Amino acid sequence: MTGHEWLDEEAGPIVRPFTLTGGRTASGHPSGLDLMTLVVRTSEPVYGSLLLSPEHEAILRLAHSPLTVAEVAAELDLAVGVVKVLLGDLLADRHITMRRPAPVAQFPHPRIIEEVIHGLQAL
Repeated sequence: MTGHEWLDEEAGPIVRPFTLTGGRTASGHPSGLDLMTLVVRTSEPVYGSLLLSPEHEAILRLAHSPLTVAEVAAELDLAVGVVKVLLGDLLADRHITMRRPAPVAQFPHPRIIEEVIHGLQAL
């Protein structure tokens, strides 16, 4: 043993996801975040009670423009559950705001889709 069992030479430092959230699986904020929820950093810095971790700071750097929860998770290479907890922390301290995506419009009647397909085939 080298004394660095937590370090994998090829993968880099190994940190379990629950350590990033302090063992929490849900944030204390009833946010209702889903994969398509948009998050964006607030315009003015807010200094709340939250001590920002490097992951919180990375989210704030990313969220200068609206991003979905899924995009944040992908950019940070973190599990979505972990990202939701971290975003809930930031929401509770008003570092970010969230916006539900616009509702998907109802699909047109199948007859209209068929007419468009026939029209395109005629070209």
